[in-house]
Parts: sequence; structure tokens; C-alpha cells
Amino acid sequence: MAQVQRMSRLMVKTLRDDPADAETLNHKLLVRAGYVRRTAAGIWTWLPLGKKVYENIARVVREEMDAIGGQEVLLPALLPKEPYEASGRYEEYGDLLFRLKDRKGADYLLGPTHEEIFTQVVKDQCSSYKDLPVILYQIQTKYRDEARPRAGVLRGREFQMKDSYSFDTTDEGLAESYALHRGAYQRIFERLGLDYRIVSAVAGAMGGSKSEEFLAPAPAGEDTFVDCPACDYAANTEAVTFQLAPVDGSAHGPAEELDTPDTPTIETLAEHLGVPASVTLKNLLVKVDGEIVAVGVPGDREVDLGKLGEHLAPAEVELVTAEDFEGRDDLVRGYVGPQGLDKVRYIADPRVAPGTAWITGANKQDKHAKNVVCGRDFEVDDYLDVVVVEEGDPCPNCGTGLKLDRAIEIGHIFQLGRKYADTFQLDVLGKEGKPVRVTMGSYGIGVSRAVAALAEQTADDKGLCWPKEVAPADVHVVAAGKALQTELALDVAEKLGAAGARVLVDDRAGVSPGVKFTDAELIGVPQILVAGRRSAEGIVELKDRRTGEREEMTVEEAVARLTA
Repeated sequence: MAQVQRMSRLMVKTLRDDPADAETLNHKLLVRAGYVRRTAAGIWTWLPLGKKVYENIARVVREEMDAIGGQEVLLPALLPKEPYEASGRYEEYGDLLFRLKDRKGADYLLGPTHEEIFTQVVKDQCSSYKDLPVILYQIQTKYRDEARPRAGVLRGREFQMKDSYSFDTTDEGLAESYALHRGAYQRIFERLGLDYRIVSAVAGAMGGSKSEEFLAPAPAGEDTFVDCPACDYAANTEAVTFQLAPVDGSAHGPAEELDTPDTPTIETLAEHLGVPASVTLKNLLVKVDGEIVAVGVPGDREVDLGKLGEHLAPAEVELVTAEDFEGRDDLVRGYVGPQGLDKVRYIADPRVAPGTAWITGANKQDKHAKNVVCGRDFEVDDYLDVVVVEEGDPCPNCGTGLKLDRAIEIGHIFQLGRKYADTFQLDVLGKEGKPVRVTMGSYGIGVSRAVAALAEQTADDKGLCWPKEVAPADVHVVAAGKALQTELALDVAEKLGAAGARVLVDDRAGVSPGVKFTDAELIGVPQILVAGRRSAEGIVELKDRRTGEREEMTVEEAVARLTA
């Protein structure tokens, strides 16, 4: 027999108005429908209805992880700093890391992710190739000190995540473990009813090689991804690459210096010369682990600092300040050109290909130069695709103009390789009797993020609209108000519960039918069963929350329909 939850005894307080600080749909509706409550900035309490949705998502995740041979564990959230110092991530995480000391002055942190600790667990427990492969996972709270927590449970300082890790003795084994997780993630998100895309991504501070994200398209999403309308290419914008295509630059005349007073920006330069910004070369100065580096891109494009940071991770990337120009005669602010930058590493976007000619800074105050040819007048130390991707940029696969869309990251999978195994010397005895270095994969699903993503994707103008797999109940029985109607509602609720349905029944006294109907739509259970005007005849009305379709039927017919 399934549980019958009476709203007269349920701790739920619905709101008619949106919270004043709510910007996104999920934030508004999860608070208004009584699913979550704000405790502090980026910290949320899961109320009874919200906890049911969260647990339903966690159940699906567990079932699919168990199906691929995953073994669930639970690691601590309070962790010593030493493993993270060994991997370098104690510093790499910077201000995102919650750091604390115990009463004896020892340093600890609240776990943002657990690669280091899982590696140590396997090192302690597995000594032979016969112990591998193994997949371990947990569903646990993570902590990151977000500077601007927002969007409700979507971007919090405390969040719930499933993280799993595979351990293999060969690269082929890692590829198999990766494929197992990829398939499991597809089944998880399909069961949850999420619309999602699998896109290429960059590993960043996580390390490793192959990396893919699972994104749920939604206007509230903080990720931008590209989708090709002509082929199957999809990628996070940070992973989009433009192909380097050298051209013949022999027809260009020699570089020529130009008087360009008061033109320190691309906009002022283009206006002064009467040329489009696309023929100019923008040179952005940044500091990479404190060293000044120049980044060259076409003047009509912007440098994506996040993308640059991902390419250069784990190095720290920041913009230069006015003080960085002091004592540097080779760097003229607003007039930097790549020619003559002997003491500065020069990174260029592939659009600055060998043979292309540009108007760029002449490294003199109020001076620019034209016919500055890449490969003739200056050399590029490293090519990295670092521009902000724009709608219509060519697809790397087929050349068709790309489409941009916003999305919520709900999952991320990595082939980590041996980064953490090398750090902690994770070896097992191989078949030949010699030590073999283990290779790892890391795989995450945002369980609390999935709640928000589903709210964003499935809600309508009346409220939440959960898929059956994750809804807090299968059916919401509403008693219109009179004693007979309440009696019938409770009776049908008990019959549904006895037949195995999860039931939420609104038996609240003194609450108008209009408020009850509004709350039922706001709460978003898939089926709404109303004991209304024909209760004396034993007739109820069944409404599909998603389609709005209504149908009258007997109690027996309703029980049979809803428990089939």
C-alpha cells in the first residue's frame, strides 16, 4: 500500500506572489509551491514536497548506476587539505573553496568534488588487477563558495550531486567505463523526462582528455552551447574550435606606420581610418600565473576569458592593470602590436592565420601599422580558439552556420586518465607481476540541478508540471469543500493508495475550492482528481495536469485508470 498524504497534515505553504529576489522560473515556482525554503544566500532547505522530488530523482540515478555495476559509498564532506594540496587543487579552486580549521589549528575544507579521496580509497582497498575494474559512486552534498549564488537551487553554495569514478588498468578499459556511464546518463535523463543534449566540452581544472556535458536547454541556463542544424555537431561554446587555414600573404606590401592620434580602442581606430573592425587586430594583454601574455583576435571579435582560462588551466588567468605597464617600454597601452613583442608570449586565435594581413598597434603612442602579416612580420607562439562564439560561425564539421542556445548543465563526464593516480601513486599488481598505474574516469550528475532543470522545462503559466517519474505523488485528489465531497475524496484516496498509487489529497477545511484548484496546478502532480458537484452520485472528474484534458468517471473507473 502506497502512502496517502493529507494536505491538512502536510507542512506546505503556497504563495500567490513570486519571491522578491527570484529571477528564474524554477526559483519562483519551487518557493511558491512550497518545495524549498531559503535559509541563506545559496543555501536551501528541502521541504517535504521538494524532498520527495529530490529523492525520486536520486532513486532513478541509483537504479541506473547499479545497473552498470556501480557500488554506492558515502565519503565525508569535511576533508583534510593535504590530498587537495597534493593534487594542486587546494590553490586552483581559489575563493570557491570553503576552508576551515579545527580546534587544534589543522586545516580542512568542505568537499567541492572527491577525486582525491576516491583515489585514496581505491589505493587502500585494491591491490591487484583482479580487483579492477571498479565503479564507485555516491550521492552527497558538495560545497562551493559562489560569489553570486542565484537562480534558487540551480546555483547554490551547497548542492546535491551524484559523483562516480571508474578505475581501470588499461585505456581500453577506461573507454568501456566511459561508454557505460554515457549510456547510463542517457537512460537517467530520458526516464526523468528531461530534454537534453550531449555536447563536447573541455576538461578544465578537472584534468584528463575526453569530456562531454549533458545540457538541458532552458532560458535560465548559465551555459551557452552551439548546435549545428545540418549535422550532429554540438558543443559547449568553450569547446568550439575554428580550423587554422593559412593563406598566401605574398601579395601584401611591406608594413607601413600610420598616424592614429587618440585611437586606443578598436572602435576609435576603425572610425578614424574608415575601415571595418574586422580588418584590425585586437591584442588583449592578460596575466597567466603572473606573466604578461598577449592574445590576438580579429578586431570585430571579443576574447572569451572563460574559454581562455579553460585552455590554460590550471594556470590562473587575469586581466592586466595600469600598474602592469609601469617599467615596460615595450608595452604601449592602447597601441600594442604583435610585431616586436620579443619578451611577451603571443597567443592568437586561428582566424589570425599565417598569411593574413592586419591593421594593428605599432607599439608607439598614437601610432598603428597596416599590412602587418602573420608569419612575415610576427610569429604566433600558440594557437588557441579563444573568441566568443557568435551565431552563424561555421560548424567545425561541415561549415554550416551554428545556432546558439542557453542550457543548464545537468551532467558531465570525463576521461581523467592518470592525473590523480600519478599524484597518489595508485598502482595495482598487473597480470605480469609488475605494478600497473590505474587510469580513472570521473562522472557527475547534479541531482538538485535536475530538480531545477525539470521545473524550468516542464512548468507552464499555472505552475509546476512534473513528469510522473519524479512527481511527489501520482495523483492529487481535491475535495471541493463540502463534507460529502471531502468524504468521497478521502475514500477514493485510500482506495488509490491501497492499489499502489502515491496520493496527495487536499482535505483542508475552510479553504475555498478556487484556492485548492490553484494550489493543485501550482504543485504540479501529473493527475488531478476532483470530488466536486457530482460527488453524491459517486462521480469524480479526472484532469491531466499537462494537457488540461478532463473526463468524468466513477470512483471505480478512476482507481482502475490511475493504477493500471
